Amino acid sequence: MSPIHISIVGVGKIVRDQHLPAIARNADYKLIAAASRHGVVDGIDNFKSIEAMLEAVPAIDAVSLCMPPQFRYAAARTALEAGKHVFLEKPPGATLSEVADLEALAASKGLSLFASWHSRYAPAVEAAKTFLASTKINDVKVIWKEDVRHWHPNQDWIWAAGGLGVFDPGINALSIVTHILPNPLFITSATLEFPENRDAPIAASIVFSDARNLPVSAEFDWRQTGHQSWDIVAETDAGLMVLSEGGAKLSIDGKLVHDEPEQEYPALYARFAEIIKAKTSDVDLSPLRHVADAFMLGRRKFVDAFFD
Repeated sequence: MSPIHISIVGVGKIVRDQHLPAIARNADYKLIAAASRHGVVDGIDNFKSIEAMLEAVPAIDAVSLCMPPQFRYAAARTALEAGKHVFLEKPPGATLSEVADLEALAASKGLSLFASWHSRYAPAVEAAKTFLASTKINDVKVIWKEDVRHWHPNQDWIWAAGGLGVFDPGINALSIVTHILPNPLFITSATLEFPENRDAPIAASIVFSDARNLPVSAEFDWRQTGHQSWDIVAETDAGLMVLSEGGAKLSIDGKLVHDEPEQEYPALYARFAEIIKAKTSDVDLSPLRHVADAFMLGRRKFVDAFFD
């Protein structure tokens, strides 16, 4: 089978750090074009807009969309209307409704749409899911705290309406939790902390449950300095499970049982190629649904102004 001719839209840090190396190492793909208002990729044709790119390079089979979520719907619809398969960086869109519309459009055209959740592909996530399926879970705590100044310097879009704020990293935790727990969760209460000068939250405290009344809580915070915390801790009948470092390591009762090198984005692109070949889509909206529920149900608390 000939390689999938893929293009990238939105050439920023995540593309250079993750997408380009993952595509380069996968024989299923050949990168042939990119579109970005500011960035370029050496060695291929570059354009300022997705429209110009699609018009000039009809050989494109698939488009990977890596711009901020507020702008992703229009680009995704343009690509699907042009007959291209679409990879959506997380979160897949600014709203649930627009992603549902894209899913319907892709299905009507026989195209593949992939709502990618890279943290689900962290090396210890499947091992954690298997462990939790084998025992009774009594309590789950999610601690996702990092320094926004380090990870998102001068990125104003994340603070704008639709940029998600602290849910930009927090949705990574939600993507793991919704994958490893045996039953669907729902939010029972939430508090969202908004800086006085921002339209998106800098911190969130959330309480969840499921149909069996499992207590689950999450703490997201973008003001963490020093050690960064990306942990999911579960009290179970088989011991204390700690899924740490964003899903990279798994410990049971203090014993490290799973620790492998990170391969999240290579796994994402392998999955995208798989669904293209199978002529299907993979669009799980449960992590984004929880974010929407938190905004719907959450109590707003205003805190001091924040300057990046």
